[in-house]
This record gives sequence, C-alpha cells and structure tokens, in this order.
Amino acid sequence: MTGVTLNQAIKRYGETQVIHGVDLQVDDGEFCVFVGPSGCGKSTLLRMIAGLEETSEGKINIGARDVTHMDPSERGVAMVFQTYALYPHMTVKENMGFGLKMNGHPKADIDAKVKAASDVLKLDDYLHRKPAALSGGQRQRVAIGRAIVRGPEVFLFDEPLSNLDAELRVEMRVEIARLHKEIGATMIYVTHDQVEAMTLADKIVVLRAGHIEQVGAPLELYRNPDNRFVAGFIGSPAMNFLDGVVTEGGIDVPGLGRTIAVEAALPAQGTPVTLGVRPEHLEVQMGQGALQAELSEALGGVSYLHLDTPTGERLIVEERGDDRAAAGDTVDVTFEARRAMVFDRESGSRIR
Repeated sequence: MTGVTLNQAIKRYGETQVIHGVDLQVDDGEFCVFVGPSGCGKSTLLRMIAGLEETSEGKINIGARDVTHMDPSERGVAMVFQTYALYPHMTVKENMGFGLKMNGHPKADIDAKVKAASDVLKLDDYLHRKPAALSGGQRQRVAIGRAIVRGPEVFLFDEPLSNLDAELRVEMRVEIARLHKEIGATMIYVTHDQVEAMTLADKIVVLRAGHIEQVGAPLELYRNPDNRFVAGFIGSPAMNFLDGVVTEGGIDVPGLGRTIAVEAALPAQGTPVTLGVRPEHLEVQMGQGALQAELSEALGGVSYLHLDTPTGERLIVEERGDDRAAAGDTVDVTFEARRAMVFDRESGSRIR
C-alpha cells in the first residue's frame, strides 16, 4: 500500500474554478475523510485522485508515481460509489471477480482472491445469490469486496453509506473500520456526515468552497478548531455561537445579559467578536435568568434543551441526570471560562 500527495491541485470547469490549489498528504495506511457541506468540492477532489476528473493544474502522486494525467485504470486505485453499481444478472461471486476476469486473470487466481475478500467481509453464504436477493448493507459489502479483489494501492469511497437506513449505516461504519484495521490499506472517504467522519477517520480534511479549512485528527478538530466554520461543522449538536463585544473584564454578551471571562488573548476593547460554547459544556440554572426554554428533546440518557435568548439567538444545552428543564421554563446557563472559544466576528478566525 502507499500514500497520496496533492500539490497545488486545481480544478476548473471552463472559467469556473471549483478546487483552489489544494495541498494534502495522506500517509501510507491512513484513513482520511473528506468532509464538508454539499458543493464544497469533496467528491470532485476524490474523483481527481481517481482520474475520473481531469486535474486542471497541480500534481497528484500515488506513492512515488505522478498519476496526474494517468488513465484511471493505471493509477492503482479502486472506488466504491454511493450506488452499488452491481450487475443484476451476475451472482455475488461473479460481480466480485468480473474486473479480474476482464483483465484476463486465470480462473484459479480469481476464485482465490474472491474467496479471500469474501472471508474478510463475511459474504461466504451469499456468493451464489444475485444482488436482488441481498439487503442494502450486503450489496455495499459486495461493492467493497469487488474493490478488495482488485488489490489496489488506495481505496476511494464516495459517500458509500448514503443509501442505507440509520441502523445499517452504523453497522457498515463498523464493518469499514474493521476492514481498514484488518487490511491496513490507505483509504480516502468522502461524506457530508460529520459523525461518520469522527468515528472512522485517522485524519479529517474539512473543505469549504473548494478550499481546505483545516486538517487534523477528529478530536483535534473538535477541541481545537481554527475557525468558526470548523467549530460549527464538527460536533453534533453544533457549537452555540453568541455575538459579543470585548470589554475590560472579558466579553460583553447581550444574549446572556452579562460579561463573560474567557481564556484568550482578546483584541482591543470595543472589538466585535463571537463567543462559542459546545452544548455539553453549558450547565442549566433552574428558576433564574432570562432564557426561555422552547423545546426539550428527550433521548433517554441525554436531553437537548433549546433556549431562546433576549437577543433572538438560539442555544442548545445538553442535559443529563434526572433533574432536567422542560419547555416553558425560564433558566440561565453557566460554563467554565476554559470551555469558551472566541472568534473574530468578521473573518471567523479563532482568537486564542
């Protein structure tokens, strides 16, 4: 197996540039996830690595090879798509071995590689079934098996779980994580679901409008985001944001009706900033304050309390334990200074 390097990779469609000079190193054996909102360029970037989209400028290396202008079949990659793309008239075994058959591999070699992939993915009982007789999760495992059989240097996944229901998505996340651990391959995975990104990735690449916003390990991005976009995108529920102004004692936050002390090197007094606090770091104070509880989402061991501030901003608070607020209650919230993050109001950059 081997790694992938992008050097100032650019993609244009006519006069429109959609990928803007991306530099990225995906190490050998790493599980790297591209994440971001719809239209951010994550699938386009993946297809550029696969050779399904032409790279307008820059360079793409797989290992020591410059593959920028190579045909997809020469790049040593295998791609798993959102749609399973299985041949309905073929059995599971035939689907998995079809690529090798077309390339003239001996039947004994094909059978051995299909059997090895089937063992990894627990497909032995389904090898003689056709896709119509399989569940969505089983079909996706067949599509992954077809990729494994090819013995690629790099696996590419383009939102492979989007067509599955919630339970199957969890099951397949575990399967893909187990697969990566077992075969140790370099994998690049595209998703808009930050939960998938957090649970699968060794490295997350957060994209917005064709630019990389931040690269890092999942908990690094969660605990130490570089800007408001990353802070708001990574984490579920999303981080709470409140407008404020720097004062002598910290940050005056009208939505909370008080000045908040923070552990950050604040700019000059009077500078408009944004205060960010994650839902699990807020603590509800019952029977006081000026925050109106609009809704409480009770999920069993945890509830999410939705609050309206006097300034019209919204807060979500994670509550645990038996004593929880309800819709209609008037409450206040507190949090430790070290838990607050401060962002420049105009640029969104983190103030540390």
